[in-house]
This record gives sequence, C-alpha cells and structure tokens, in this order.
Amino acid sequence: MPEEDIVKGTIRTAMEARVDSSVFSIIGTLRKARLGFFLGKGQYKPIEFNESLEIVSLVGNTSKKDGEVTVHAHMVVADSEGKAYGGHVMDGCLIDATGELVMIELQDIQLRRKPDVATGLNLLDL
Repeated sequence: MPEEDIVKGTIRTAMEARVDSSVFSIIGTLRKARLGFFLGKGQYKPIEFNESLEIVSLVGNTSKKDGEVTVHAHMVVADSEGKAYGGHVMDGCLIDATGELVMIELQDIQLRRKPDVATGLNLLDL
C-alpha cells in the first residue's frame, strides 16, 4: 500500500494472518528508504534515501521476541541510474507505487529471538 512502512506493514500482515514464524520477500518501489550498516554491539549506521528506488531484492523473516512479532530483513535497492545499495531494513522504508509481499509460514519451526550479549543483537534462538 503506498506510503506504508515496510516493517510495520509486514508485521501487520503477519498478525492479521496469525503467522508468527515465516520467511518472506518483497519486490516493488520505495519513495524513501532507511537501511542500516552493522557497526557492532547492536549499533547500525543509518543510510537514508529520499528518492524513488526500485526494490531489487528484499528477504527476511518474522519471529517472536518477548511475545511480539518482529521482522528481520535485508534489502538491495537501485536508484534511477542503476546504482545499488543494500543493508538491514530499518523503520522508515516507505512504499511508493507497490510492494508485493510473499510470506511463507513456517509451521513446524517456531522462530524466537533473544538478546545476545556478544553482538548486542536479538538473535534467533533455535
């Protein structure tokens, strides 16, 4: 849906479908993007774009953390010159014309996240 945030929209879709654990991909266009480059200890350097971008590839998963659905995704986007940029998907990635989400529920695997002291990240706890 135009203007929808990718992270929030994916969480909303998962909750509406009652899907806790999934893998997903998205293709489409963005009017604004916010990616993160992992610096260590849970810190990301934000990389922000305020222009039309093509989603070349976006892959991720939904899992549960503290009982809530959470999204972890990485994306590659391209600008009008074909230059590509990638990183961790952060809040603030807004759909432009379309965002086509394909979500595959993992029925026999329950993905859960827990804090990892060494990295400062919430890692999968299988």
